[in-house]
Amino acid sequence: MDAERRRIGFLLFDGVKALDFVGPAEVFSEANLATEAYEILFFSPTGEGVEAFMGLRLGVDGAAADSGPLDTVIIPGSELAPAVFDDPELRAAILSLSQRSRRVASICSGAFGLAATGLLDGFPATTHWKFADMLADRYPLVAVDSERIYTRQGDIYTSAGVAAGIDLALALLEEDLGTDVARSVAQHLLVYMRRSAGQSQFSAALKLPAPRTPLAQAVAEYVSNDPTRPTTVTGLAAHVNVSPRHLTRVIREELGVTPSAYIATLRLELAVNQLENGRTVAESAAAAGFSSAAALRRAFVDRYRTTPSAYQRRFRASSVTDAPSPVEDDLPSPA
Repeated sequence: MDAERRRIGFLLFDGVKALDFVGPAEVFSEANLATEAYEILFFSPTGEGVEAFMGLRLGVDGAAADSGPLDTVIIPGSELAPAVFDDPELRAAILSLSQRSRRVASICSGAFGLAATGLLDGFPATTHWKFADMLADRYPLVAVDSERIYTRQGDIYTSAGVAAGIDLALALLEEDLGTDVARSVAQHLLVYMRRSAGQSQFSAALKLPAPRTPLAQAVAEYVSNDPTRPTTVTGLAAHVNVSPRHLTRVIREELGVTPSAYIATLRLELAVNQLENGRTVAESAAAAGFSSAAALRRAFVDRYRTTPSAYQRRFRASSVTDAPSPVEDDLPSPA
C-alpha cells in the first residue's frame, strides 16, 4: 500500500446507521477513481462484524485497537443514540482511534460518541436536530448548535445527519486535494458541493408545520404557486372566501405564525434558492417578490444573521471553517 495514501477509518458498531458512513465513504472512494489518495478502512470495537440498524450484516477490516496510524477517523451515528454510546467498549474504541488520527469527525448522533470521551468539551458541535437537545442536556460542556450542518474546531469536526455527512466529507476532501477534485466528486455523485458549514439544517419553509386543514392548504398553495405576486391578508381571505379575522386565526393555529409572516417566510425561501443558483441580490429580491434589494437584505439579516451577499460567498466557498462575519457595507442601512 502506498505510504502516502491517507488512511480514512470508519468505526462501525451494532446499531450503526448505514447512510451515515456509506455516504462519506463514497466521497473518498469516488476521489480514488482519479487520485488514489485514500485507503478506506472499517473497524469495530472488537474486530468482529456488526449489524447495522437496518439489519444489514457488515464485515470490518479489524479491531479499533489494531488500526495503526490514521489520517482521519469518522464516527457515524445511530438511531439508538444516545444509549448505544454508553457501551464502554465503543467509547474505548472511539478514544483509541482518535488518539491515532490527525483529525476526528462525527456524523449525526456520532457526536454523542465524541462527547462521551470528552473530545467535544468546550467546543462547538452539531448533530441531527432531533438529537440536539439530548446532546446539550447530557453534555453541558459542549456548545451545541442545532442550526449548523457541520462544525470545525481545530482537527475535530461534527456534522448533522446523513446528507450533512456528505457535505462534511466533501469539505474534508477539498481541504486535502483542492476545490477542483471536490467539485468533480460532487458532480459525479450528483450532490451539491457548496453547502457551507454555517448553512442551516432547515430550509425556511420546512421550519413551518405542514398545513392540515383545507383552508390552510389552499392558502399555502396560493402563496407557493407565486410568492412574487402582491399578497395581503385581505386578498388571501377573499381568495379562500373567509374573513381576514378567520383566516388569521386558522393560520395561527395551523402554522404558529400570522399570514403575513408565512408569506414572508416563503418569499425568503425563494430568495435563498435564487442566490444559491447564482442570481444577484437584486435579481433574487425581484424573483421572490421583495420590493427592493434592501428589503431582502433586511429580511435576510433578521432571519439568518448574515447578508445575502455574505451567504452567497459562503455558499460558493464550501469552506469547513466558521462562516465569515457579514461584510459591514453589505448590511442594510437603518430603516
